[in-house]
Amino acid sequence: MIQKRIFKTGNYYHICNKSIANYGIFSNDTNKNRFLICLDYYNNINRKESLSIFLRKNTYTPFLLRKCNDQVIKIIAYCIMDDHYHLLVRTLADNRLSKYINDSENSYTRFFNIKLKRKGPLWQSNFRIVRVKTNEQMLHVSRYVHLNPVTNYLIEKPEDWLYSSYKFYLDNNLLNNYLTEISVNSTEAYKKFVENNIDYQRKLKLIKKLTLE
Repeated sequence: MIQKRIFKTGNYYHICNKSIANYGIFSNDTNKNRFLICLDYYNNINRKESLSIFLRKNTYTPFLLRKCNDQVIKIIAYCIMDDHYHLLVRTLADNRLSKYINDSENSYTRFFNIKLKRKGPLWQSNFRIVRVKTNEQMLHVSRYVHLNPVTNYLIEKPEDWLYSSYKFYLDNNLLNNYLTEISVNSTEAYKKFVENNIDYQRKLKLIKKLTLE
């Protein structure tokens, strides 16, 4: 019997999932933006209508770092890569995290399969999740998430990646009014903290790859 995963209000988590066979399910801007819409749209405990039905009647501009009532989670950091995604979140409602992720992933799967006229699953497995227990861990995980595109040599500056929350971290209003979880209170300090680790994170990825091979 598979044990049900329990996610209580107020806990912090790093969430990641990857496509089957490293397939580039987010390989273009349209696909990345659609997944951001999925993540934003389903972040509401009162959401009844499917995204596809909603979009037949409305346009939608996603902004994941928003504050509003009835959210399932607070998204602290995110990054959408070509074949996987990362979320750093705080739960705002008991035991709704799994449904939120499943709704978002399933909605994107339907969109992708219809677009490419394919059938079958899109994700490698159930999403992976690790609890983050301290502010220091939060700070380091956010840096890891934001440096993903740089670590993979897709860009040189993390703020140039459009599908990441990093560029919003460079706005002092966000740090002062939205982010209470990380122990950095200025854009300059956070930018230095992140970018001073670029070479190390790239080397770590290379070493990990070589040892696995």
